[in-house]
Amino acid sequence: MKRRQFLQWAAAGGAQTLATQTQTEAQTSIPVRLESFELEEATIATLQTALNAGKETALSLTTAYLERIDALNLRGPTLRAVLDVNPDALAIAAALDRERQEKGPRGPLHGIPIMVKDNIDTHDRMTTTAGSLALLGSIPPRDAFVVRQLRKAGAVLLGKTNLSEWANFRGNRSSSGWSARGGQTNNPYILDRNPSGSSSGSAVAASANLCAVTVGTETNGSVISPATVCGIVGIKPTVGLVSRSGIIPISHTQDTAGPMARTVTDAAILLGAMTGIDTRDSASQASAGRSHTDYTRFLDAKGLQGARLGVARRFFRSSAVSAEVLENALEAMKKAGAILIDPADDDLALGRFGSAALDVMHYEFKAGLNAYLAALGPEAPVHSISNIIEFNERHRTQELRFFGQEHLEQAQEKGPLTDKEYIDALAQCRKLSRAEGIDAIMEQHQLDAIVAPSGGPAGVTDWVYGDRSVGGSSSPAAVAGYPNITVPAGQVAGLPVGISFFGRAYSEPKLLKIAYAFEQATQFRKPPRFIETLS
Repeated sequence: MKRRQFLQWAAAGGAQTLATQTQTEAQTSIPVRLESFELEEATIATLQTALNAGKETALSLTTAYLERIDALNLRGPTLRAVLDVNPDALAIAAALDRERQEKGPRGPLHGIPIMVKDNIDTHDRMTTTAGSLALLGSIPPRDAFVVRQLRKAGAVLLGKTNLSEWANFRGNRSSSGWSARGGQTNNPYILDRNPSGSSSGSAVAASANLCAVTVGTETNGSVISPATVCGIVGIKPTVGLVSRSGIIPISHTQDTAGPMARTVTDAAILLGAMTGIDTRDSASQASAGRSHTDYTRFLDAKGLQGARLGVARRFFRSSAVSAEVLENALEAMKKAGAILIDPADDDLALGRFGSAALDVMHYEFKAGLNAYLAALGPEAPVHSISNIIEFNERHRTQELRFFGQEHLEQAQEKGPLTDKEYIDALAQCRKLSRAEGIDAIMEQHQLDAIVAPSGGPAGVTDWVYGDRSVGGSSSPAAVAGYPNITVPAGQVAGLPVGISFFGRAYSEPKLLKIAYAFEQATQFRKPPRFIETLS
């Protein structure tokens, strides 16, 4: 798609076409043999080198990625990773090119095309819907703080990515990567496999080279899980390191946006641009003096030498299908100089939260989502969780055709955050995830990080029974509000598997150092080839 064609397409409602093309049309698309892509696996550094040398411009990069989206998103392999293309992307890129010529680049993200998940507010000609038809047409009153930071860094906001509707907290037996707006996102490695959720579109867009880097969000596994099955790096930061304001919420004690990229370096660059103190998010105040604008300075190819890593063997035992890949990853760490304490998690409560974690999420979902919807103002399509439930019932054939809305209904039944049930559940989660979980293990063994499987290889997408998963270790860091990083660790039958490093609050510098050293020692990332099915 050439620049003129794109402008005509956008003016005619191309972004809306992305949002409304039917599920049936998507599933009858036949993968085609793709031409080589000149920007495949391009890093932020290589793109900046080309920009500084005059070989590329922000406009040419943006155009190239738009053509890539046009070829892969609703045609060819039909990834369905992108919900909206920004109608102003080319104009933004051209303005940043003029600024580069006149003043020089703002920093490493100047002119770099990125995408954000569709539960992150943008005050522009794109909508923010969490994938739901109930919010179709909703334009928030302001950018999310994260988006404002990225614009300030000079990034080109290319579009919004598909996601598991309501960030995968709508109903039981959900199919990750499915939303009523966007249909089913497909795994780029093997197309009938699931991309996991809820940051499905962000993971697929980064993995399939639809843009340079993407932003996802996580409550529990929504960055880490799609990153691992899509063969990329994902960072779930400490809650509060990245502002939550302007992001459609689930749980204010667990929610955070996070970088998703093909390399640790690019994820570190993106993380630095996203941090900052936000007056609209009290949790961000705690990051004062603990956040950094440049996390690349912590990257060290020898970062595993002498690093004490606690093996959370409990999670390895539940990942038998990936056992060989995971054990090889541990051997690679030892070969690079790491000291493994194996096992490090015996007799500790790592990840054993019972029903308390779900109770906390239901309480906080009701309080947070009602507050978000109220802040949209009187012109918003819906104003409360009860409105959403009613909307879904009225539009059952579009919204409830594959699975229900049990989480919305259970959240609606909860009382205020002053309820004793909520207070006790939150206290239990904090104790089990922190004092008797991650903090206890780290202290007992004097660890630099805990290592565990990020998850198993992707399962087949199934709209009848829903998601199937093997292994995964996101819950301890998610419930604690602590950082977690996943890095590609190999493949099983052509499907990626990742390994996670997590630790104490604000330990991102140390985790990035370890993750980068592992990445450099192994180089397990392989770009997807859009195979139709696993033979």
